[in-house]
Amino acid sequence: MSSTEIEEVGYLAYGNHHADLLFEVVSRRYEDKSLLLTTNRPFSEWSQVFPNAACVVSLIDRIIHHAEILAIDGESYRAREARERAEQRAAQKKKGRRP
Repeated sequence: MSSTEIEEVGYLAYGNHHADLLFEVVSRRYEDKSLLLTTNRPFSEWSQVFPNAACVVSLIDRIIHHAEILAIDGESYRAREARERAEQRAAQKKKGRRP
């Protein structure tokens, strides 16, 4: 069985056409094939990402029907790396300013 991976749902807002396309992908995978979906947003915030409430309800209903949902608490790996790089740059600038 092949799987489809959809990463970072909610990183950008979806217009009607893109929301319809995502629903089509989810619907085609539904019942038969696996789907791996990642998001940094809880379902309660999906109304901020998708164009209308019916779209949100339909997507979430289809996604969670046969799902195993894993919630991972903690800081994002990418956010941590970005913060560490910024701290390193700040430390280097500070060193460079000393006489």
